[in-house]
Amino acid sequence: MVGYDPRADGRNISNLEVAVAGSVSGLVTRAMISPLDVIKIRFQLQIERLSRSDPNAKYHGILQAGRQILQEEGPTAFWKGHIPAQLLSIGYGAVQFLSFEVLTELVHRASVRDARDFSVHFVCGGLSACVATLTMHPLDVLRTRYAAQGEPRVYRALRDAVVTMYRTEGPAVFYKGLTPTLLAIFPYAGFQFAFYSSLKHVGEWAMPSEDKTDGNFKNLLCGSGAGVISKTLTYPLDLFKKRLQVGGFEQARASFGQVRSYKGLLDCARQVLREEGAQGFFKGLSPSLLKAALSTGFVFFWYELVCNLFHRLRKADS
Repeated sequence: MVGYDPRADGRNISNLEVAVAGSVSGLVTRAMISPLDVIKIRFQLQIERLSRSDPNAKYHGILQAGRQILQEEGPTAFWKGHIPAQLLSIGYGAVQFLSFEVLTELVHRASVRDARDFSVHFVCGGLSACVATLTMHPLDVLRTRYAAQGEPRVYRALRDAVVTMYRTEGPAVFYKGLTPTLLAIFPYAGFQFAFYSSLKHVGEWAMPSEDKTDGNFKNLLCGSGAGVISKTLTYPLDLFKKRLQVGGFEQARASFGQVRSYKGLLDCARQVLREEGAQGFFKGLSPSLLKAALSTGFVFFWYELVCNLFHRLRKADS
């Protein structure tokens, strides 16, 4: 049900219902994967090697990082920045899925090519994510700042964060890291939608669904596979984005180890390569892949589940 398909039985849901399904999928998924997101961000921002061999490294593994965050900051630390993150997920999910449905339908109406084609889903998925990113990027910056800070906290509340950031760094602070975000999100989301569709076709060919439960489980597996492939292919740009988003926020990072300032995307890439080596581009990849498998899998799972619910309700009313 992801993307326009004139042959599908479940196309009779409104754009509003598509947006609601996207929002619900983002909300539920975000609540589930927030701890992994916090660990991933901490890994991405650490200058030192993610290894026990580096005595200055604060974090060197997922379980160790989880234990240390829990010990030093308490269980609520795993949901730091959760309010802006939830607002981001709700809005992003609505805009992305609605844009994707509209774009794939436009392709079909224009008869350019099959709306279910891999390349169509790649381009439409990438464009829909760019639209959602431009709309929701300030909340992404807020979420990253919240998750990045230690104790004592620099920002006590969402309103305090917005006012302080605006007063000390100007309005442009809310779009820090936008360039690498757009560069990363187009192929990442494009691959997500394209591989999800392709994996579903392969799955249906290899193991036709016998019931709804079976189909829902396949949606979860296909979404997870698409998430892992997409994240691996585009990960370094996600790391650059996080490094740039915390620029000007060095005082909150002092307890975590070394901090760096970057002049832009290319300068960030050069410094990471020079000081941390090529492996520095993939810091935090392990929790990111785990998060990508869960988040992408559950996003598509919940989206299709809610769309099917709307479809069944409409059929019942008629």
